[in-house]
Amino acid sequence: MTELERFRSDVPELGMADVRAEERRLLSVLQDTARRPERPTARAPRRAPRRHRLRIGLAGAGLAAAAVAAGAVVVTTGGDPEPSPIVHTMPVASVQVLERAADNAARTQELHPKPGQFLVFESRSMNPVEGSTGGHEERYLERTKSKTWLPVEGHSTRGVAQVEVLAPKPYPGWPIPPEARRKVGWSAPERIGGVDNRAEHLRNDYAYLSRLPADPAKMYQHLYTGLGTGPQADVVAWQNVGNMLSDAYMPAAQRAALFRAAGAIHGVTTVGHAVDAAGRTGVAVALTTPDSGIRDEYIFDEDTYQYLGQRVVVTNAAQGGAPVGTVLTNSAQLKVSVADRAPAVD
Repeated sequence: MTELERFRSDVPELGMADVRAEERRLLSVLQDTARRPERPTARAPRRAPRRHRLRIGLAGAGLAAAAVAAGAVVVTTGGDPEPSPIVHTMPVASVQVLERAADNAARTQELHPKPGQFLVFESRSMNPVEGSTGGHEERYLERTKSKTWLPVEGHSTRGVAQVEVLAPKPYPGWPIPPEARRKVGWSAPERIGGVDNRAEHLRNDYAYLSRLPADPAKMYQHLYTGLGTGPQADVVAWQNVGNMLSDAYMPAAQRAALFRAAGAIHGVTTVGHAVDAAGRTGVAVALTTPDSGIRDEYIFDEDTYQYLGQRVVVTNAAQGGAPVGTVLTNSAQLKVSVADRAPAVD
């Protein structure tokens, strides 16, 4: 169904004025034909059937006339109509894990943060770090434990994060540099945010997410805002899903719509066994980025289908720069709560 949807995605739509003009022309042709008197004709001798090459113009005109006679409006392509924005229709597809996660959203106890309050996210993460010291290239996997206070209204300059550096892990084939170990145990609250240059549709604060549609089809369109069609658009839409799950919280209705819409993105599959940054085992759904050698996974609890975290896994050693199965980034969302204020930062 997805392939059929994309088959004519490159054909521009006509403006309404062109549609009406074509409709009037076809109706006029039908009326002229109806007014012509019938002439008796001799029965033609039967001929052996001949094979004809398909002639698009004549065949299209015949089908168009028949459609108008049946009461349909026919749209033909001609001239150079103005390009119109692509409308992304949600295909009839789903991933069982995401469907169950959507069902679980309605059964989960919901938070109701108010303006002026903060959403508090407790999490763990692992990310690759690359650099050089004394002319020597270094590469390792940094691990952190963090607690983040984000304002409900989305004013990022009021956000606060307290990050504790955990023991690093080696990047496959690279030793852990001494500098990476010296940071272990460091922790201090700090202001986060600043000028947010993201487009409006990429916001992930509660005030914005709570206004998103609760209808899966409309949420699907939101994920593809500003995107074209094809595999790369699917990858960006999948990443948009992760943006609304990481250090973000939305009401149950929008969360259920998000999971159902995500399950309809072309190429999304169930990976199965996956472990988040906190060591919790779950089941993952993933999308592989073409020609990158990596796949983006979202992990859910195997029993409750509660969202656990995200990770990036190497699927092609040559493209991903590490052995197949290497986890390059990993996160775990441990707890989400509401607070009236954030810690003071000097």
